[in-house]
Amino acid sequence: MGKLIVIEGTDGSGKSTQFRLLTERLAQDGQAFQQLEFPQYGEPSSALIKMYLGGEFGSSPSDVNAYAASAFYAVDRYASYKKVWGNWYEKGGLVLSARYTTSNAVHQASKEPEEARSAFLGWLYDFEYAKLGLPCPDLVIYLDVPTDFTEKMMRSREAATHTSADIHEQDLDYLATCRRTGKAAAEFYGWTVINCVRNGVMRSIEDIHEEIYRLVTNCLED
Repeated sequence: MGKLIVIEGTDGSGKSTQFRLLTERLAQDGQAFQQLEFPQYGEPSSALIKMYLGGEFGSSPSDVNAYAASAFYAVDRYASYKKVWGNWYEKGGLVLSARYTTSNAVHQASKEPEEARSAFLGWLYDFEYAKLGLPCPDLVIYLDVPTDFTEKMMRSREAATHTSADIHEQDLDYLATCRRTGKAAAEFYGWTVINCVRNGVMRSIEDIHEEIYRLVTNCLED
């Protein structure tokens, strides 16, 4: 089997920017890889996800329970694995992914009562990796940003791109819960956490990138 490295994090943490910088740098290094980004909004397998995020099943994230919503995302990843990258990975190739099963752990576990979240995280691991047969990541890098910083970054992104937030991004209480749950999931699964804010100030994109690059190159050398 190959290696699977995932970039995950709170909403507004700069996942897409950091993923782009990482793939560009590894390409410059001559490293062969396949890159993925979930959900696959351009594919039929994301239909239920788009309906869910668009509010067709309810205007609040809690209108769809954690297990049902997780299945929407898991099916999208399963389709991608079977159609796009499974053969490459199984032959020893490197796969880099922006979000993965990890996003279910962050966003969907947040819907469960705190005392039930560990049970959900255990179920999710078994469902996606054992039952569906999706590969387990070799390295998950989790970008952590406090919720007040997240709100500012998301509002700036909306203004710059003329887009509107989905039902997750509109609910600040939900985002705060997701942040707490994300840190708990990182501990439960053994993810590597990068603190993007230091001494009350957001670290530079370049500084965060260098930390990510070091972690990834160390993983590839193992």
